[in-house]
Amino acid sequence: MERRVVITGMGAITPIGNNVEEMWKGIEENRCGIAPLTQIDSTEFKTKLAAEVKNFEEEKYFEPKQIKKLDRVIKFAIVSAKEAMKDSKINEENTDFNKIGIFVSSGIGGVITLQNECFVLKEKGNKRVSPLFIPMSIANMPAGNIAIELKLKGESISIVTACSSSTNAIGEAYRNIKYGYEDVIFAGGTEAAVCESCVAGFENMKALSSSTDPNRASIPFDKERNGFIIGEGAGIVVLEELEHAKKRNAKIYAEVVGYGATTDAYHITAPDPSGEGATRAMQRALDDCKISIKDIDYINAHGTSTKLNDATETKAIKSLIEKEENPEEIKKKLLVSSTKSNTGHLLGAAGGVETIICAKAIEKSLVPATINYKEKDEECDLNVVPNKNIKKDLKYVMTNSLGFGGHNASLILKKFEN
Repeated sequence: MERRVVITGMGAITPIGNNVEEMWKGIEENRCGIAPLTQIDSTEFKTKLAAEVKNFEEEKYFEPKQIKKLDRVIKFAIVSAKEAMKDSKINEENTDFNKIGIFVSSGIGGVITLQNECFVLKEKGNKRVSPLFIPMSIANMPAGNIAIELKLKGESISIVTACSSSTNAIGEAYRNIKYGYEDVIFAGGTEAAVCESCVAGFENMKALSSSTDPNRASIPFDKERNGFIIGEGAGIVVLEELEHAKKRNAKIYAEVVGYGATTDAYHITAPDPSGEGATRAMQRALDDCKISIKDIDYINAHGTSTKLNDATETKAIKSLIEKEENPEEIKKKLLVSSTKSNTGHLLGAAGGVETIICAKAIEKSLVPATINYKEKDEECDLNVVPNKNIKKDLKYVMTNSLGFGGHNASLILKKFEN
């Protein structure tokens, strides 16, 4: 028998707020988290802006010895997981910790440690490389460290699918609970890749915006978009089987009802320009909950602010709409935005943060705007919500993630009804 899955806890650290409440306030206030790079010297780079986490005081969360042993990507994960656990009110009296899983992903892992230890190897020799190099840098360590920190002993995995990583993690966690393998799973993603090697790599493939104006840098669906803004942070949700949640009188933010994932099999970085793979991922999510695109009230788009992504995702969404009767009416009703205009692109953590934004949107009856939107692009002719949030009751909300390697993932959340 299929079981229902609900969100009962959330934790986040983002460029617009270091917890869920602050982040959501940033969404409500149309705040932009993009600013001049501070973590690296950008003198030799075309890239001058990033969406960095601000005022992250490590000593508030970790002992001095722990600070030295954890990469930034792991720290973000632990802080967000602890917030999610506190929010969920899960404890050993109301939940079997042997049946709590951890599906927490990272697209790149501890790349700051990786980069820095390679510098050490080259400049000082192999004897000086840290014995903690491997456990600080490999991509499963956010999940592993959360398990150790919170004493969670269910299944622990880390799915690496580039910018789709945390959406896939949440989707697979949803399936895992739906079919009875775990009662509760902490799911989402974390990323901390604002470093010289990553900025150089993304810049040299011409993926990053070279804008120097924070308000005209991450501008999804805008005709003048010219690349994404690299961001960092984490977003983790507590997914829980409905009856288990009810038994302990948990607060329910939303129900997860649909998940779909596909692969383009087209190119290592570029999306298939037909949008066919993304269309199929969305269709699979719709089929999973037995609804159609006409039932979706709002899509939190992947919307990276790159020329190719935004046009392709538009095409993919439109191809679903065009299969329906009265497509123009559906297109007009379906609200679309990208909150990467607020947060920049958190890479493997993007889906986790955006799932939380969708759950809050349902809870607060508020559709987030695409901020700093000015120039309409005829290739991106969806009902993109420009600059001002819209008050609206939301029943079904979709969030999309599209990753390098051709990974496509879609989730559907529903307003919880008994």
